[in-house]
Amino acid sequence: MNIRSVSSYVVHGKCFVVVQTEEGVEGVGECSPMHSETTARFVAEVLGPRIIGKNALETDKLWHVMMLDTYKLGVQGIQPEAVAGVDIALWDIRGKATGQPLCMMLGGCYREHIPMYASIGGGATMTPREMATKVEKAVHLGCKGVKIRMDWGVARQDRGPEKDLRMVEECKQVCGTTVPLSFDANNGYSVPTAIRQGRKFEALGLRHFEEPVAQFDYEGLGKVADALDLPVSAGEHEYTRWQFRDLMLNARVDIVQPDVVKCAGITETMKIATLAEVFNRLFLPHQTQPSIGTAVNVHICAALHWCDLPQEYTGQSPELDELFEEPLVFYDGAITVPLRPGHGLVLKKSALDGATRFSTSAN
Repeated sequence: MNIRSVSSYVVHGKCFVVVQTEEGVEGVGECSPMHSETTARFVAEVLGPRIIGKNALETDKLWHVMMLDTYKLGVQGIQPEAVAGVDIALWDIRGKATGQPLCMMLGGCYREHIPMYASIGGGATMTPREMATKVEKAVHLGCKGVKIRMDWGVARQDRGPEKDLRMVEECKQVCGTTVPLSFDANNGYSVPTAIRQGRKFEALGLRHFEEPVAQFDYEGLGKVADALDLPVSAGEHEYTRWQFRDLMLNARVDIVQPDVVKCAGITETMKIATLAEVFNRLFLPHQTQPSIGTAVNVHICAALHWCDLPQEYTGQSPELDELFEEPLVFYDGAITVPLRPGHGLVLKKSALDGATRFSTSAN
């Protein structure tokens, strides 16, 4: 099952990867969209030549080829995000070659329906009422939880904690006692502010407090986690199992949040999941990409016996759904795991027509 070509496409601001084998089996992956065109070039021009002609079924071996042979190009950001797209495509090939859905290849399907929580961003520029209106819509859709995100950007530290608290209070009234509410500070607080806010969030009964301080401040994260009973979460800015080890040991977070389209794909995410289980941490992946990223995430969560919390969901995307023969369907607060071979999302033949394309292939 040798690799014939590796192509990357930028469409609707997303970066998709297509790997084809000499037998004609095609796998599709997705990278983080933070720098789509740069990542797409990295896939085709840096990773592609390193794996052309190699056996697509050797996912772990190829993961090491891609990561270790390019490590001087960065272990955070574009390098692991590009590897993620290729790794996902390789696992998709494995599933299609064996006729098995991804969750079965990862060990089995503990649950066929994954509950989802609504992840609502943009809080920095919203009024509390505007955010509460969005939360109300999510509750009416049947979401099994809600998380509100601040998305501060560069001018963020302690910018408006009083407004944040009013926003949380108003959204909590909408959620009541039946729909859990969480708060993502997007790294926006100093340590003292995070602790003060966290204690108020505890009193309101929030489910978790995400990224309260700067992502690189493990010591500060640890102080916040130690001070609060409210579970503290982080991990979307970590990319390898070694970073997650440090996040758990030094930052002492209660919940770890790897993102499969950022942290070098399925191969590394499963190792992070095992590490989280060993350290007795809750596993709640970060995921804001509603097509392949979410499909892979629900497979991973289905295959972990202890991963039964509602998962992150940013909502249907009609323009992305149009790319696939059978897109994911959100119904009654959950997504059914697609049990077709691979991750279950198949690109339409015309899906990538007109997209920006980068490619490398066997001579």
